[in-house]
Amino acid sequence: MPVYSMTGYASATAQPSNTGETPSSHATAGVTVEARSVNGRFLDLSFRMPDELRSLEPALRELVTSQVKRGKMELRISTQRESESSIPNPQPDQLNRLARLEEQVKAWFPKAQGLTVQEALQWCKSGTAGPSAADEHVLEAARQCLKGFLEAREREGAKLVVMLKQRVATLRQLADQAEPLIPAAVQRQRERFLERWQEALNATGATTSVSEQSLQERALNEAAAYALRIDVAEELTRLRAHLDEVDRLLKKGGDLGKRLDFLMQELHREANTLGSKAVAIELTNISVEMKVAIEQLKEQVQNIE
Repeated sequence: MPVYSMTGYASATAQPSNTGETPSSHATAGVTVEARSVNGRFLDLSFRMPDELRSLEPALRELVTSQVKRGKMELRISTQRESESSIPNPQPDQLNRLARLEEQVKAWFPKAQGLTVQEALQWCKSGTAGPSAADEHVLEAARQCLKGFLEAREREGAKLVVMLKQRVATLRQLADQAEPLIPAAVQRQRERFLERWQEALNATGATTSVSEQSLQERALNEAAAYALRIDVAEELTRLRAHLDEVDRLLKKGGDLGKRLDFLMQELHREANTLGSKAVAIELTNISVEMKVAIEQLKEQVQNIE
């Protein structure tokens, strides 16, 4: 499955076919649908369209939500009306119904003012109910736009995958650099610990009250415990496991933004632990470089659906 970015833009313009049907309130020379989105934690969908098209919002929302899962998205629809049809052409049934409604209102409110021509035309413009050929024309333009929109997000997602794989490769290289440094660093710190232990014993005179063998065993136990605390081999193992999972998800594709975001937190945790336990300047530098690469990863992951 492809990986989609949450950033995308597309537009589609469709022209209605001349079928000779009676003009409706939606009669237009053409309709343009624009879709744009940026990253977002959830799907935040908004519409900008003429009031006479508001009846199509449920169908448009269903169309979008069936294919888009995350992102702050705006769908904008604009119509270009024929010059001769810029004023709506009221139909007899509309005018008859409007006249009956006006009579009913005046029966209850005798002092109510009569409708103006502009108000009557506006009602005829937006009073048509039910689906029409023009409605399907708008929905078809929306489908074309959404198709181009998803293609744009897929292209952007493919570029993001390339960047993410580069950062993952960088982290693997840093882990490979750190691994051979660990045994020497642990051994060096173990020897330093034993030296300071002996210095402390000599300074306090403990060697005169405790047997040398007991002190030696205690020193070795303490040195072993200290070596375990500063050993970062487990952190590197977990970091590599998280990188393997990132590779697996990128290969699988689909909706993986939230899972990748969780893995970024885990990678950052391992890099932090590596830095806090590092006892060699080389390991500290590697930890810093890892954090930089992970931050770059996280920044790009936030754009993935």
